[in-house]
Amino acid sequence: MTAESSLHQLVANGVRDLRPYQPGKPVEELERELGISEIIKLASNENPRGASPRVENTLRDCANDLARYPDGSGFRLKTQLSAQLNVLPSQLTLGNGSNDVLDIITRCFVESRQGVVISEHAFAVYGLAAKSVDANLAIVPAIQFGHDLEAMREAINLDTRIVFIANPNNPTGTYVSQGKVEAFLSDLPDHVITVLDEAYFEYVRPFGVNDYPDGVALLTRFPNLIVTRTFSKAYGLAALRVGYAIATPEITEILNRVRPPFNVNSMGLAAAETALSDSDFISQCVTENAEQLFQLNQALVDLGLTTIPSVANFICVQVGSNASKIYELMLTEGVIVRPVGNYGLPEHLRITVGLPSENQKVIATLRKIISHLAEA
Repeated sequence: MTAESSLHQLVANGVRDLRPYQPGKPVEELERELGISEIIKLASNENPRGASPRVENTLRDCANDLARYPDGSGFRLKTQLSAQLNVLPSQLTLGNGSNDVLDIITRCFVESRQGVVISEHAFAVYGLAAKSVDANLAIVPAIQFGHDLEAMREAINLDTRIVFIANPNNPTGTYVSQGKVEAFLSDLPDHVITVLDEAYFEYVRPFGVNDYPDGVALLTRFPNLIVTRTFSKAYGLAALRVGYAIATPEITEILNRVRPPFNVNSMGLAAAETALSDSDFISQCVTENAEQLFQLNQALVDLGLTTIPSVANFICVQVGSNASKIYELMLTEGVIVRPVGNYGLPEHLRITVGLPSENQKVIATLRKIISHLAEA
């Protein structure tokens, strides 16, 4: 037996066949590979407007305390969140991004060979978290590229412990309505935890959607519900990694048993506090996103492409069987988008809504590439 195969036998069952999460291609990597500049990255659903201008001053002030550990309880941020959400601080669990919280939840409630239910085309981290604890993963076929909650309910059995629902869903941008979420939660057995991932919920309001549920408002009626949110998207703090969960105090106490000490750094905590207080900036960001998404979608349709209706800050577009080639050609033009073949969408690309100039470059690049491929 070789040293490599011997080591492989030592790896935990759930981890043995895992493949790491693949993030969007970094700008710096493309610069190194192709030696090009003026690159735009619309691959990771970041806020192209960045964070609130107030955050810069906050981070400058934090530089004087880099030798100190952060507040492990996140007291100030929890106090601010509890006031805004009308929940108790004891209902909040902070994480190093919402990915951290999703992983903590899974480790708290799922043992080897117990069940986790997710939707087809759902966020990849759900499957990674489930497999890492050697769970039985049930992937339920999507309906119109979104969650089929009725079918997901049918997939639940006595061994099921967690159901993950992304609302809006990444990478498709679809959402599940208030009535369907409530009906689903009302019909669940007591041994199942539902995780409602609302990483993009801030973006929904300007689209005029009237039946989108507020997960936090459902917590008083459904004690086995956990809602997760993040500062990485609308708040523009992706580099600082701050996410959180809202649940009952009983569930939260369990999550905090597993939560690593100091898992959110001092700069992240301070920046999140400042970003949370600048409601005008967030309102402007989400309004501009809705306007730009409408224009981007129309431009893609005008190119003869089919899009999936989205209420988030990205759009999934069907470009055909040569999607991988189109993605690579876009890279040579200095445009980074996201191929989503690993999500069961091999003919689609996911495009983050950027600034107006960035969206125009995406369309111009796609137009050029599609024309070139048609002539070849």
